[in-house]
Amino acid sequence: MNYFITGTDTEIGKTHTTCALLRDLRARGLNAMGFKPLACGDRSDPRAMRAAVGDPTLSLDLINPIYLRAATAPYIAAELEQRPLQLTELTAAYHRLAEQYNPILVEGAGGWEAPLAPGLTMADLAAALALPVILVVANKLGAVNHTILTVQAIRARGLQCRAIILNHIGEEWDAASVTNRRLIEEFTGIPVQAELIHGQEDINSAAVLGE
Repeated sequence: MNYFITGTDTEIGKTHTTCALLRDLRARGLNAMGFKPLACGDRSDPRAMRAAVGDPTLSLDLINPIYLRAATAPYIAAELEQRPLQLTELTAAYHRLAEQYNPILVEGAGGWEAPLAPGLTMADLAAALALPVILVVANKLGAVNHTILTVQAIRARGLQCRAIILNHIGEEWDAASVTNRRLIEEFTGIPVQAELIHGQEDINSAAVLGE
């Protein structure tokens, strides 16, 4: 089974979480691979994925077929380079990778509805791939609202939110970070399958993915 990994926002630990899952899947002997369809600004995310699977010979173009130099929304970054983004191009790259690896963790760019092109967002790519979704949540004030809205948007696309992962992006804990897990589970009906403490590098992929 392959999965689409999204977040409640950008810069909240999607790649950190994806790499933790990849390392654990590989340690369990699975032929797992990360896939970053779009990278904007730099290619640090696909490089981290390549390191996580432990194969430095892998081409970054395999993991990340489209690299845009501007550190902004994919729509704007593509516009600046006069390089229109096509959904068929992204899905074709995914299917080529799926012929070689399983499971594949597809990491979106930005949040769930990050714009890609006129009338097209990251959610359209997730819907086209029809994969169960792993939602990464920054465990901070506002996380409950952002999580509920994102889960509703995932379900509106006819997709399953398979698991929620809480990621502590800072070292300090406050009332929100202590109570977010209970409220998220209560209002979404989805168990928080993992909670990453700030700096934590390991994760139980079997518990998160259910396999």
